[in-house]
Amino acid sequence: MLIKNACIENVETLNDIRIEDGIFKEIGKVIEKPDEDVIDLKGKLLLPPFIESHVHLDTCLTAGDPVWNMSGTLFEGIECWSKRKEKLNREDIRERVNRVVRMYAANGIQFIRTHVDITDPSLTAMKALLELKEELKDVMEIQIVAFPQEGILSYPNGKQLMIDAVEMGADVVGAIPHFEFTREYSVESLDFALKLAADKNKLVDVHCDEIDDEASRGLETVATRALELGLYDKVTASHTTAMHSYNNAYVLRLMRLLKMSRINFVANPLVNTHLQGRIDTYPKRRGVTRVKELLAEGINVSFGHDDIYDPWYPMGNGSLRDVVFLGLHVCQMMGYEEIMNSYKLISHNAAKTLHICDHYGIEVSKPASFIVLDADNYYDALIKDAVVLYSYRNGRKIAENTPSERKVLF
Repeated sequence: MLIKNACIENVETLNDIRIEDGIFKEIGKVIEKPDEDVIDLKGKLLLPPFIESHVHLDTCLTAGDPVWNMSGTLFEGIECWSKRKEKLNREDIRERVNRVVRMYAANGIQFIRTHVDITDPSLTAMKALLELKEELKDVMEIQIVAFPQEGILSYPNGKQLMIDAVEMGADVVGAIPHFEFTREYSVESLDFALKLAADKNKLVDVHCDEIDDEASRGLETVATRALELGLYDKVTASHTTAMHSYNNAYVLRLMRLLKMSRINFVANPLVNTHLQGRIDTYPKRRGVTRVKELLAEGINVSFGHDDIYDPWYPMGNGSLRDVVFLGLHVCQMMGYEEIMNSYKLISHNAAKTLHICDHYGIEVSKPASFIVLDADNYYDALIKDAVVLYSYRNGRKIAENTPSERKVLF
């Protein structure tokens, strides 16, 4: 197959791409072969597939069941989910996750890191997601985080449940230090989680300091353990919304440690602008971590959706465009180049977070996985909310969309 006249990652000079046996064979000015299947993009934008670097597939599509989160806080969301967990079963999870995966596919996502709640003695959700990971691998690469929603030390048998989940096949070890009962539990939970990951050669993704409390400082422990154990960029700190409230003198000192540790960050603009600042009167905090400052220090940051119509977020449609669009606004990243390159927050940066760079990107000899947007560049795509025309995975088309037609009658 030959793709002609593609705008590859905003580069103005149009190029061609030859695909053979599901691999990128040639990229540049390519001579067409007789009887070759040809797609002329006529300057449309071609990108590597989008990556969802933070979502909770096991909780998706459960908002209001059995109760709504009326306060809009993280902690009431956890209470609502605790009630919903009582009726979890394999079929329920499989049906909801299959629907959301198809929503993601239509929006150009081919890689998902999902956090799966393991504060459940039966590990029902973990078992179901491991099944789906295998079943859907040809259309969606799913990476599973063993996520202790109600804590490791603060939930009965929490340590053993984490060990069991990892031995079952979880790819990533999680933690939630700000939800543990005490500061001592917080530190011990992180010591346990990162040591387990080091021993089992797993990645780490911590729900870290997702709170407006400037005294919540799990991040310094995460970064220190990542440095001491030599885990470095195998570790991710998600949310870190307390960093929004840290005083600048502390952040200046913390940045040195963060750079030394080389850990990744994931911000979730939609959900954290919804959840954070709930106890503020005025001024109200935006509640998103210091994305612009982290990027300026050369620290890897990606964006995630976090929740889709569940107890923590009553909206969501699987479009990472919405995540980027809002994130650029609340993080005040509205310079032309910042907007143009913001697709990297849901592609290349996220690939580093998921540790999939070896089989990701528009490069010769890598798997021919890519998407085509109905736009001339990513700036144009954001403004127009451009549809994903095609999504190809390993050279096979897995989704396509037709742009809607609008008519103005005056």
